[in-house]
Amino acid sequence: MRALPLNFRQASRFDESSWSDWRWQAQHSATDLQALDKALTLTDAERIGASRAMAAGLPVSITPYYLSLCDPLDPNCPIRRQCIPRAEEAIAVAGDLRDPLGEEAHEVAPHLIRRYPDRVLLVATDRCGVYCRFCTRSRLVGDGGGARSMAALEPAFAWIEAHPEVHDVIVSGGDPCVMSTERLARLLRRLRAIDHVGYVRLATRAPVTLPQRITKELCSAIRESHEATWIMTHFNHPKELTDEARTACARLADAGLPVMNQTVLLRGVNDDSNTLKALFRGLVRSRVRPYYLLQMDPVRGTGHLRTPLRRGVELMAALQGRLSGIALPKLIVDTPGGLGKVPIGPNYLVSEEGGVTVLETFRGDFVEYYDPPAL
Repeated sequence: MRALPLNFRQASRFDESSWSDWRWQAQHSATDLQALDKALTLTDAERIGASRAMAAGLPVSITPYYLSLCDPLDPNCPIRRQCIPRAEEAIAVAGDLRDPLGEEAHEVAPHLIRRYPDRVLLVATDRCGVYCRFCTRSRLVGDGGGARSMAALEPAFAWIEAHPEVHDVIVSGGDPCVMSTERLARLLRRLRAIDHVGYVRLATRAPVTLPQRITKELCSAIRESHEATWIMTHFNHPKELTDEARTACARLADAGLPVMNQTVLLRGVNDDSNTLKALFRGLVRSRVRPYYLLQMDPVRGTGHLRTPLRRGVELMAALQGRLSGIALPKLIVDTPGGLGKVPIGPNYLVSEEGGVTVLETFRGDFVEYYDPPAL
């Protein structure tokens, strides 16, 4: 039996078979102040934030599993900061945007967003296992619509069919893995029927917040419905790499589904190099490739969780050369307005002159590199 916080254990009645059932987890999610009070010793700031969120704004929904990872006494717990609302969500700061990635402006069909020439993003549902407080789609997730029907998505499929330059479809939401297996399989089969769609990316945080959902049945259904499906998941802290989460990742990998991870850089959660080292090494051990370290999108009400751009550059400099290349993600800024992702990082190129380039190594050494002679 996992070590649960004492007050959470006292407030919850379950057996192991119930705990391992993803439907039980979804049905018993904490969605109100009373449920949070039973599990955690809330601060005034959290209590104010939760009351406001439930009245208007990004709703609260936290699976019992993910809630069990929260330290019940420490408001600075890295899991707690990700899922418990705080009073600071009501504070507007410079640069805040309701739709930071300009998705509404780039919607080409209902529920379909195109920001790049060769790929589109399909919003398949507004539901998640846990509503992260830094969600870039806080304007629409949990709005009550639930999973989009195949009929509602048909205009999006038709648009993709009419645009052969589209090779890549990202299925997102919400979290498409909280949909039923059959509904998700139908969606993937419909995309497979479009010849020029070479591969699909399934964006899900279920391995992190609802690992019980990653069943062998689900993995087989995904692989059989579209064999070129990549799983894009979202671990932010090593505390999330529990035995259950590792098992979920192993099931995906064993089913032949490549798993990539996008970590969001969050103030007070993972904005130090030792935490990121532990996370990225743990992911590689779990056969998950660290893909992006994302500067947090400037979504409204999240200024307390965002880091300065310079901090991300400093962290990448601290990791370079001290972490295996397969464990080192790219630092990315998804530019406001939906104008595309920009990679940033330390500058190791010191000078270029007369065919000689001076490079600085991660140890601080300066090395001359000579260009080949012109042919």
